[in-house]
Amino acid sequence: MYDLETRKRALALLDQGFSQNSVSKQTGISRAAIRSWLVRIAPLDRSTPCPRCCDTPVAPQDPVAYSYLLGLYLGDGCISANRRGVYSLRIACADAWPGLIDAYAEAIRKVRPSNKVCRVQSQGCQYVTSFSKHWPCFFPQHGSGKKHDRRIALEPWQQNIVDAHPWEFIRGLIHSDGCRVINWTTRLIGGKQRRYEYPRYFFSNLSADIMGLFTDTLDLVGVEWKRPNSRNISVARRASVSLMDAHVGPKY
Repeated sequence: MYDLETRKRALALLDQGFSQNSVSKQTGISRAAIRSWLVRIAPLDRSTPCPRCCDTPVAPQDPVAYSYLLGLYLGDGCISANRRGVYSLRIACADAWPGLIDAYAEAIRKVRPSNKVCRVQSQGCQYVTSFSKHWPCFFPQHGSGKKHDRRIALEPWQQNIVDAHPWEFIRGLIHSDGCRVINWTTRLIGGKQRRYEYPRYFFSNLSADIMGLFTDTLDLVGVEWKRPNSRNISVARRASVSLMDAHVGPKY
């Protein structure tokens, strides 16, 4: 058993962005105890009404952040339930991109301000995690099994948000399952072979439905794309890459 002050100290460290593993090492509290406290405090979000559960459902209060978070969820996110009926939203991000880890946490806070956000360290990555009974309300694409094994389609209210904020949705998908790379080739210039480098964006996903949502949104903003195979989308034309650089950019 831990006293109240010990619990407050641990939860305060989590609020500052420390992972459960880090808090456990700093305080000597077991990770199991920390996880149980997070689950117990999760129902507190009932004090803030869910915009999708009310008598007249409305869009999330920050549609810009939601569009980005939707892209993240469809890319590298998952929702799972515990025995108490509380759901955890988890979005994976490689340790190589600390700026993105901060961006993920900020998006969750903006979409659901009453929820706590914690970071769970795993090998080579962190899971940005938040508990709530309402995550399936925000992401009705949640279901059993892997996303690429079931149909993924946006609800009309979600599509309206994506149509209004397409670049945030694209950015979320790229930040989760995409990348910006530098390709190179050789050209004959002045009788000599010269190395030529050019930037390119890729997006990879096993779900044909999610791939379709990505390409439909690229079409909406005027980005030209190609599908080199069934699992990848490529953006390589100079004008389209410039658009992507202006609104998405490399991971950080």
